[in-house]
Amino acid sequence: MTAPALPASDASRTPDAPGASTDTGRESGAPLRHELRAVHALIYRDLLRLSAQPTHTALMLLQPVLYLFILGGGLAALIPNSSLGVGYQTYLFPGMLMMTVQTPAIMVGIRLITDRQSGYLRELLMAPVRRSTLLLGSCAGGTIVSTVQGAVLLALAGTVGLPYDPLLMALLLAGMILTSFTITALSLALAVTLNRPEIFHMLLGLVMMPLLFLSGGFFPIENLPGWAHTLAAVNPLAYGVDLLRRCIALRVPDQAAAADIEWSNWQPPLLLEGALLLTGGVLALLWAAHRFSRPE
Repeated sequence: MTAPALPASDASRTPDAPGASTDTGRESGAPLRHELRAVHALIYRDLLRLSAQPTHTALMLLQPVLYLFILGGGLAALIPNSSLGVGYQTYLFPGMLMMTVQTPAIMVGIRLITDRQSGYLRELLMAPVRRSTLLLGSCAGGTIVSTVQGAVLLALAGTVGLPYDPLLMALLLAGMILTSFTITALSLALAVTLNRPEIFHMLLGLVMMPLLFLSGGFFPIENLPGWAHTLAAVNPLAYGVDLLRRCIALRVPDQAAAADIEWSNWQPPLLLEGALLLTGGVLALLWAAHRFSRPE
């Protein structure tokens, strides 16, 4: 799938010809239309892939569901509610939302590398749009697919004791969109520096599991050693989990665990955490676009 081609120019029309000024005004918006059509085409491609691979999507959702009901159900009998403020399954739910959105977001970076190897990326680069637009379309598509999969798990909120409050669902959905965007942008920033998917997979194996355990999704960060608190303070997954947990606290205080992120015993406001996630994602995407714009 490639971006739509630019319309051929009408060489027979001269600046002095009648209607020339009208055509000029009409063509001035053409480049922007082409950029937006390219972004739309890439998003549509990702949504088509999602709908065409229901088994793959179900398998990606299976792991967080098993963690939520088997691990969460088993440990719920061992961990008293008083130590967390809520039942363990309720505590685990934001972490499982994070696990659900991170996998498809990371896959965007892997696809960029495999598209480069297969030659598909070279065909995309022949489209009459900026390279940064292609990267933006990939990021937008990955963000939407990740959020859709997270929304499926969000439908299980009632099974862990959370109400189906419309505002709560909207807050959690917004938090997943922001988190998905940041992880997708970071994945693309890593992918543009690598040429082989094997290296990408190896780095993920070394980095993602520690980041997930240091996110506060499975147990409170305050129970970890001091050095782990420092790592958690720069862990984007920790901010994503904390953001989702604090969204729950806004609507259901009696079903909310204490927030985990602290800077020298100071808890940053919810909006600041969201702004940091957004800023990190934007900076990562800008850096990836700058690197991606270099001729190969």
